[in-house]
Amino acid sequence: MTKMNAFYAQSGGVTAVINASACAVVETARRHKNKIGKVYAGRNGIIGALTEDLIDTSRESASAIAALRHTPAGAFGSCRYKLKGLEENRAQYQRLIDVFKAHDIGYFFYNGGGDSADTCLKVSQLSETLGYPIQAIHVPKTVDNDLPITDCSPGFGSVAKYVAVSVREASFDVASMAKTSTRVFVLEVMGRHAGWIAAAGALAADAKTDLPIVILFPEVAFDKAKFLARVDSMVQKYGYCSVVVSEGVKGADGKFLSDQGLRDAFGHAQLGGVAPVVANMVREGLNLKFHWGVADYLQRAARHVASGTDVAQAYAVGKAAVELALAGNNAVMPTIVRKSQQPYKWTVGVAELKDVANKEKFMPRDFITEDSFQITQKCRDYLAPLIRGEDFPPFKDGLPAYVILKNVAAPKKLPAFKL
Repeated sequence: MTKMNAFYAQSGGVTAVINASACAVVETARRHKNKIGKVYAGRNGIIGALTEDLIDTSRESASAIAALRHTPAGAFGSCRYKLKGLEENRAQYQRLIDVFKAHDIGYFFYNGGGDSADTCLKVSQLSETLGYPIQAIHVPKTVDNDLPITDCSPGFGSVAKYVAVSVREASFDVASMAKTSTRVFVLEVMGRHAGWIAAAGALAADAKTDLPIVILFPEVAFDKAKFLARVDSMVQKYGYCSVVVSEGVKGADGKFLSDQGLRDAFGHAQLGGVAPVVANMVREGLNLKFHWGVADYLQRAARHVASGTDVAQAYAVGKAAVELALAGNNAVMPTIVRKSQQPYKWTVGVAELKDVANKEKFMPRDFITEDSFQITQKCRDYLAPLIRGEDFPPFKDGLPAYVILKNVAAPKKLPAFKL
């Protein structure tokens, strides 16, 4: 077997644990030096491959790579860039081959969500369509938890934990002030089409912590009158109420409540700002004082409160990706397989990329209560183990000590390429 170099890149919105997957890819590759040469990282995702902007990870110490496991966000830079079909932009695919050839790259590891799985699938087909041998393995990552087949998506558990903790703490705050001040707090969380993150907000309340929480899911058409009635009843009973709303909530007309009329690089509606929309409904409809907040980047960057389960799974899929490639696999993705619920046990499986790319996993209807404002016990049982366990980063002077890599560029060998 000829020793080839590997290419690793991060794509889409980053997470608190995506670097744990990066750590696993590099560390596992280093343990197989007889089969894998250098690991090059794409600066800013697939764009780094197209522009030949490669980072030589061999220039990083073992301790720096190990520190990635507890460092949030994308250490090599990410991007929202989706390759078009081969016939639509053959030049880009030829460019990828040219870069791979120039740097002896035979392994491609792409760490991202559904759109990234599509890019990885297209790259995997290069050997067949353009005659270049490349093994492409997708490393799953998405805070939205909407990748199919895998039981959960690395990155989600930590966001779920952050949201559950935040809703619990904010609810305690509102309860303290409700007599003379704020009665309703609205928290906006991520989730374009799937309400997994919003659902996690319901974990803030349990048998020992009775909190009035209303969840708004994108899978359920928003009913203003029904929503206001629920908030009113909660305030009447408890004196206050917390609302968790997914950014992707839609009205009965199918339009996002927060659609700004803009599109991102993938062509998706650019969302944001549903919290004030919902909060104003509360003010106008119930005349209650409110506060609202948007978790935004905070929810996906909160490595200080990451789920221990999530960190372990993120590392496991990165390690498995390299092992799958070395075993001769192509166009596949390592998955999380839930083996048992009580006690919670999981292992790593594998899925074909053709069954993953451009597909979304939504909240099952039996995970949402009949009234549409809370989660069922079945959903709670699914979510609970994903937020368990602590994996704190090291702290120095009161702040988490995260690593910033040197990210030394590999010498370029080809002429410049215009995207």
